[in-house]
Amino acid sequence: MSELLTADRIEEIAALGSESPDPAALVAELVGAVDEGRVADPDDTGYALLVAVDILEQAGDLADALTLATRAVAEQPDDNAYARAVRGGLLLRLGRSDEGLTELTALRPLLETDPKSMYVVDELVESGHAELALEWLTGALDAILERTRTQQHASEDAQDEAAAMIYGLAQQRHDLREEAGLPHDEYDNLADRLRAASTHALDALDDGPATLLFWPKAEFDALLVRWPVLAESHPPTWDEHRTTVERAFVETSARGGADLGLVNGTVDGLAAFAERTGSDPTSEETLDEYADSLDEAGVTAWPPGRNDTCWCGSGAKYKKCCLPRSRG
Repeated sequence: MSELLTADRIEEIAALGSESPDPAALVAELVGAVDEGRVADPDDTGYALLVAVDILEQAGDLADALTLATRAVAEQPDDNAYARAVRGGLLLRLGRSDEGLTELTALRPLLETDPKSMYVVDELVESGHAELALEWLTGALDAILERTRTQQHASEDAQDEAAAMIYGLAQQRHDLREEAGLPHDEYDNLADRLRAASTHALDALDDGPATLLFWPKAEFDALLVRWPVLAESHPPTWDEHRTTVERAFVETSARGGADLGLVNGTVDGLAAFAERTGSDPTSEETLDEYADSLDEAGVTAWPPGRNDTCWCGSGAKYKKCCLPRSRG
């Protein structure tokens, strides 16, 4: 029997993408594993297909990409909004405008409820429908602001979620309007005020620093081997570790945090720091102080652009890597 397709291998293929000397072979490997039931974690089946979709899309093979996107939708019936958005964008780029807009319009309400649903707008923009994207962003802002005015006694969680939605929608709308050369309007001014205010917000946060400590895959594996006790305070796998970091960033951003970033830890670096300071390398205090000591060595800003390389080091695009995989 052929080898199982692991999450690590899917990430490796996503990083190679169309830059591979043989992208068709990568697509065949992904699709073959799905067809033969060789995906190590069945929950990764839809993701494997979407990576294949991205490779085909980059190669200009939109028809085959659409076929696989349709399969991805079917493979994850309980959580297929992202796959449906990809499918809608492909339909638009293939000239099947009515079908594509129907697919994306069905997802439009997510812009009012899900802070991570900007992929709906991304597909519109990438398909040449920036004007419609601006209309949807404006409508979502109108709806959420009206909701906050009429629901005066909403829970703190609901208020935090609304604030995150308003911030994200306003910034996305502002950036699109700026790219289009449109003059500032009331919502653009709101976006500027929110962005300016958020630069000072982290000082008031009680739940963590602006910079988080992240362990690249090889270092994470080595960390738990060298200090097994850290398995009690760290996720069991690197995939869960980066997902935890992504979610921490999302939650901090929702509370008004800006200028967020991460520093990469190394086992040798932590050991040297602990020896130099005479501290326990497995204590939370030491880990925090070690992270602080790395700030000047280089901080990776979060979030990257949706089409930029993911912050986790996989080499895949952010929108195909940690962004969609942290939605749950």
